[in-house]
Amino acid sequence: MKNNPLRLIHYSLAFLWIYQGLVPKLLWTSADEVAIWQWFGTSTETAILLGKTSGVIEIIFGVLFLVYPHRILHYSNIIGMIALLLGVMMIFPKHLIGAFNPVVMNVAMAALSVVALQLFREYPDNKFDSQ
Repeated sequence: MKNNPLRLIHYSLAFLWIYQGLVPKLLWTSADEVAIWQWFGTSTETAILLGKTSGVIEIIFGVLFLVYPHRILHYSNIIGMIALLLGVMMIFPKHLIGAFNPVVMNVAMAALSVVALQLFREYPDNKFDSQ
């Protein structure tokens, strides 16, 4: 099964999670990321550390889509995308109306997982391996 749509979804989600963890959190710490953690009352240093830690967690989550693409990951992705979007709504609602806002990314990533879950249901015997 060379042209597998579920594999494309897993690769896409893996890329998005790894990029999101690596670029704005580990390589170039985003001021918005620091501000989110400071909203919880942390110092700047602690906010940077928490941002980098969340980046590592996001990278691990992305890698899981490559090595263990399971339904649980997709349910976790949907819940996480909704929770993160609600968090942004509470902390930085102005980000919801700007260009490149989290509504677009979060809804798209959750939708990919919804489609993946539908494919899992439609083809329960398919392991979606890399053949």
